[in-house]
Amino acid sequence: MSFQAYLDTIEERTGLTPRELLELAKERGYDDPAVKAGVILEWLKTDFDLGRGHGMALVHVIRKGPVIDAKHVGAEGSHRDESDTLWLDGKATKPA
Repeated sequence: MSFQAYLDTIEERTGLTPRELLELAKERGYDDPAVKAGVILEWLKTDFDLGRGHGMALVHVIRKGPVIDAKHVGAEGSHRDESDTLWLDGKATKPA
């Protein structure tokens, strides 16, 4: 599953866009580099019933923003995305 597919599924499950979840994380101080991934994963599990895989996709966005490593871009292999920049504003507004 690509990073973008994880984020799209998170939106379907929570009703919130990745950007909205990012803002909630910032309000809670989870964008502080000192916050461990486990703390964020527990919040996502408790409040949104998200598992580790989906949670780690959000942890990446919270810590590093929407840009992913170019090694994840392309047509072959698992976790492949079309672009090195993830779309955070919801599936309905994603450009074609």
